[in-house]
Amino acid sequence: MKNTITKAVMVALLGLGAATTYAADPATTGRHGHALSQEERAAKLAAHQARFAAMVAKHQAALHDQLKLSAAQEPAWQTFVAAVTPTLPMRREHSADAAATTPERLDQHLTMAKQHLAKMETRAAATKVFYGQLTPEQQKTFDAAAAKMHRGMAHRHMMHRGGM
Repeated sequence: MKNTITKAVMVALLGLGAATTYAADPATTGRHGHALSQEERAAKLAAHQARFAAMVAKHQAALHDQLKLSAAQEPAWQTFVAAVTPTLPMRREHSADAAATTPERLDQHLTMAKQHLAKMETRAAATKVFYGQLTPEQQKTFDAAAAKMHRGMAHRHMMHRGGM
């Protein structure tokens, strides 16, 4: 019994020492123990944006090839792509949020929600116009591709939220 108590005290003291050392180390003050400079953070964001843009372009090229568009449909495709190509949102500084009051934060959230809705309305309108330019066979191909993308997004969302 005495050994068990002694071991418990030793483990607790070692844990406190490790926690103190970790907290005092300035190199581990960032998220997940990483401290990035502004330049490193900007480079990481630029690399992420480049990967995202490449992925979007790859998916759009695949859909373009699947649809087998005619020359007459190309202008509608270009208009569609310009309207629906997603962009990564700019990251907001959380320090500004910390200084905001609750009503101000709620107003910021409403503004962002309205911006998201406006983007969705633009994408929906562009999709409907483009969809109207497609033949019935192309519409089936488009529907299948859109359903596959939607299932993939729903799956990623569930995995991100801890589902499945």
